[in-house]
Amino acid sequence: MGKIKNQKFELSLNQLLPNMMTIAAICLGVTAIKHGFESRFQSAVQLILLASILDGLDGRVARLLRSDSKLGAELDSLADVLNFGVAPPFVLYFWALQDLQGIGWFSVQIYVVCCVVRLARFNVASKSDEEVNSGGYLTGVPAPAAALLVMLPMYFSFAFEMVNLLPSLAICGHLILIGFLMVSNIPTWSFKVVTTSPKNSKYFLIGFAVIGAAVLNYVWITLIGLCISYILLVLTSIITGKAQRHR
Repeated sequence: MGKIKNQKFELSLNQLLPNMMTIAAICLGVTAIKHGFESRFQSAVQLILLASILDGLDGRVARLLRSDSKLGAELDSLADVLNFGVAPPFVLYFWALQDLQGIGWFSVQIYVVCCVVRLARFNVASKSDEEVNSGGYLTGVPAPAAALLVMLPMYFSFAFEMVNLLPSLAICGHLILIGFLMVSNIPTWSFKVVTTSPKNSKYFLIGFAVIGAAVLNYVWITLIGLCISYILLVLTSIITGKAQRHR
């Protein structure tokens, strides 16, 4: 028998781009924790938001370039744990909870554990296509939205230049509440099922431009508005779900 030649597979930089974006997001999340430790809180929050954007784009870029891989999926999951489950509560802890010592750190641990459980549940459900039901809803608050919501007290502080807008114990309660919402069975609206007709696409693009301009010019006020809008969506989902169950 002749010798079997080893086949060599080469990857282009385009195929590696999604994984490079994920690694960049991880670096941003780690740097955000460092900035929080150094009391550079606004830049820490901005780094987390930028990491979240990269983390949300890498999967779509991978599908667009047809470079999906098991390695990329694992990297993305680990990046989610860091950027949504570790960096936000750590920055929040450095900002307002260090003086509480035990209870402050306890609330951070609860949030981190809830986020890890949420992501594990999502990974299992996504493999069996159970996470998004026919109505286009997720089970529990997704980790990216939770990361955005958990930093809401900081947005208020930055927007109105008030260091201690809320008592530290209230922030602990807020942290734990968001953690529990991640692992709850509350139906939450999924942005992945959003569709628009070609006729209305121009209004969608205009709305996106308005939000983008608002973020660039009034970042903290805009983030407050987005958080409140999402909370209203969750409440609407809960009320709608209860109404359907009682029919």
